[in-house]
Amino acid sequence: MRADAKKNYNHLVAVARDVVSEHGAEASMRDIARRADVGLATLLRHFPTRESLFEALLRTNLDALTQRAGELEASTAPDEALLSWFREWVAFAQSYRGVVALMAAAHTNPDSALYASCAAVHSASARLLLRAQAEGTARADMTGDDLFGLMSALGWLVDLPSFAPRADHLVHIIVSAILPNRSSGDVVKQRAESDR
Repeated sequence: MRADAKKNYNHLVAVARDVVSEHGAEASMRDIARRADVGLATLLRHFPTRESLFEALLRTNLDALTQRAGELEASTAPDEALLSWFREWVAFAQSYRGVVALMAAAHTNPDSALYASCAAVHSASARLLLRAQAEGTARADMTGDDLFGLMSALGWLVDLPSFAPRADHLVHIIVSAILPNRSSGDVVKQRAESDR
């Protein structure tokens, strides 16, 4: 990409990030173009679909999240890794309103611009779950799809203003169901340590 084209692309992504932060996943493409001081055709030339725009906005965060799963897998006890991953996922999900619904729809659709990033998050989740199951700390009757579904459901729920303040408590409840062998004190202790 030429230097001027790259500069324009980066400007569009920066403006889109601001607009989406304010208005969530339903942000208007026209509003993004207007705020970037370009025509809608210019925005659509770079991002022909809403998903392609969100792929550009989320790729860095999703790649970092997937990388974090690998770090947790290599350095943390399986149950603690799964708990940390779940908390980090919720923090990510709260970064853009409405993004979880897009991801939940994209993770099984290879034609989606978000598919590769969502599939990587799904795969990382499944690996962390399998590791905890092998250790005997996670429910044996769960699959990676179940975990991704619970993560998506919780991400959607904490996206609602009435539930956002209870996000940490809801994580605790769901993780307690996934990791039934962990005492409530262990989950609360790790929550307190992560808050420091």
